[in-house]
Amino acid sequence: MNQIDRLLTIMQRLRDPENGCPWDKEQTFATIAPYTLEETYEVLDAIAREDFDDLRGELGDLLFQVVFYAQIAQEEGRFDFNDICAAISDKLERRHPHVFADSSAENSSEVLARWEQIKTEERAQKAQHSALDDIPRSLPALMRAQKIQKRCANVGFDWTTFLTLVR
Repeated sequence: MNQIDRLLTIMQRLRDPENGCPWDKEQTFATIAPYTLEETYEVLDAIAREDFDDLRGELGDLLFQVVFYAQIAQEEGRFDFNDICAAISDKLERRHPHVFADSSAENSSEVLARWEQIKTEERAQKAQHSALDDIPRSLPALMRAQKIQKRCANVGFDWTTFLTLVR
């Protein structure tokens, strides 16, 4: 058994209705969400400290969160871990046509420009009315403001100085 299958099997046992862990069985998407954010910050901290032994463990904790969500979703008949892997694989192939299709990119700037173009096309297919529609409202205020500003700049709605606005 490979390690991913082992992890998925452990998660199934933790959530088993008869023999699982009482705490794990009680959890929902909403109740484990705060742990996901906490684990993400712990990953960032390990990176900042360049503690790669700790990083390995923290990435495992973050992966466990993904597996936990997948197990809950599978129990509810929504999707499973394999569906998550398929979705991200499809997205990565779609957003990297210079690697997986007949496209080319000479530098990182071209890659990022194409990435944004593809995301814009994807938003249009989702019937989003604005480039800002998919910016999560749950982001911290400063991070949300930065994402909004970047999206606005990408469509030419940007100024080098605020004085341009008042003239």
